[in-house]
Amino acid sequence: MTAHTAGAGARSAAIISKPAKPELSRIAPEVLQWLRDRHYNVVIDPETAVYMPDGVPEVVPRDQIATRGPEFVVVLGGDGTLLSAARAVASAGIPVLGVNLGSLGFLTEVPLSELYPTLEAIAEGRCSVESRSMLHCRLERAGQCVAEHRALNDVVVNKSAIARLANFDLYIDQVFVSNYKADGLIVSTPTGSTAYSLAAGGPILVPSVEAFVITPVSPHALTHRALVVRDGSEIVIENKSGEEDAFLSIDGQIGMPVLEGDLVRCRKCEYRVKLLRMRKTFFEVLRTKLKWGQR
Repeated sequence: MTAHTAGAGARSAAIISKPAKPELSRIAPEVLQWLRDRHYNVVIDPETAVYMPDGVPEVVPRDQIATRGPEFVVVLGGDGTLLSAARAVASAGIPVLGVNLGSLGFLTEVPLSELYPTLEAIAEGRCSVESRSMLHCRLERAGQCVAEHRALNDVVVNKSAIARLANFDLYIDQVFVSNYKADGLIVSTPTGSTAYSLAAGGPILVPSVEAFVITPVSPHALTHRALVVRDGSEIVIENKSGEEDAFLSIDGQIGMPVLEGDLVRCRKCEYRVKLLRMRKTFFEVLRTKLKWGQR
């Protein structure tokens, strides 16, 4: 029986996996069996199906997983896989469990050794849910919306030419802030503050802080620094780079060119991502991932 044909009251879950991860040929079938042994109807994405033997459950494109209404999604991979999964299911309010398979992983904080105790906690209702804000981004050209996306980590407008600085005007709530000549501008959520923004010199925000960070990448003016604004603000970046196009990137995974005069308009998304968490605090994660000193 598949997730969408299950009877009333049946439990359901989904599995989303990182492609080209050889160890998943062992791990993914084990997770599937664990869920089936506990009477979950399971749906998987095509990336997970690659690792499954014959008799796999229903396979659904990742962006359609939410239509099957799973109670939660198990993400096997790294932060990149979780970002993709979060964008796919956040609007449906489906919680996500990120399982770290060896990368740095600020979001996929559950190591493989703790996977099954964590799944037991979820099944028994003992796992907490933490909500994270997202960015809504519109690319506007000549007054028309040409693309619309949501990001859990960040929205980045970068230069596209190798040797040239890009040129951007920044507006907050329709008020001009500054002109930036830089390799790029990053608009980051608190979750994304430990990603590209941190590497570019931005601050670390606690996930519960209601703010966004705007971080210039290698600015020409040394006085340009990261700017923290309330998350109720509307942030607009206007591309002033002339004939040199810029490039818009969503969570480092979705990209498109930005032309002269285009506007990148960012605001807080109307819904949030739900992450299933165990007992680790944000500061424990920072100490572990960033190798900060222990007591």
